Amino acid sequence: MRRVAGLFAVLALATGCTSLVAPLLKPDVKTELTQIKTGDWKLDPAHAALLFRINHLGYSDLIGRFERFDVSLSGDASDPAGARAEAVIDMTSLDMANDEFATTLMGPKWFDAATYPQAAFRTLAVQPGPDGAPIKVDGELTLHGVTKPVTLDVRFNGTAFDAIRGGDVAGFSASAVINRSDFGISAFSGLVTDEVRIEIEAELLKQ
Repeated sequence: MRRVAGLFAVLALATGCTSLVAPLLKPDVKTELTQIKTGDWKLDPAHAALLFRINHLGYSDLIGRFERFDVSLSGDASDPAGARAEAVIDMTSLDMANDEFATTLMGPKWFDAATYPQAAFRTLAVQPGPDGAPIKVDGELTLHGVTKPVTLDVRFNGTAFDAIRGGDVAGFSASAVINRSDFGISAFSGLVTDEVRIEIEAELLKQ
């Protein structure tokens, strides 16, 4: 049935009938955590973004993006606090819209991606708030070979059956602030700020 719905959606889009089928394609998104189906979820990499921001000499925020990362989530809808997630980031996939600068940041003075090609985050505790409020996710971030506690502020955007993808989708936005020197990335500390803001947008597919 899911494949039939997805095929119908693709055919409708291909024939230019989006105005007719839009009501059928638009998901009925539910924003209550209890609406997430129990089980395992995996990232849809086509609908995900992992960014970091670091202030550049007070002039502006320098923004970087990792093009390849994966997220898995397991949990029971009746026990949101028991949910667990893991993420793995390919540090060699850094995109700075400037290939030469990206290569510099992946070099030994910064991320040292040749020695530490992956970063990882795993949850230790989840603290759900009222519906619509950010969820506090306490976990461990391993970056540059160093593991430190990090807390994510996570907003649950909603879940629904997606006719185009033929399955259930759950959407999240997350953010955190870390100190890069805590992870041994201290080049130009005092000139370039140590504070790094991390922003994540992710859509997960029910397995």
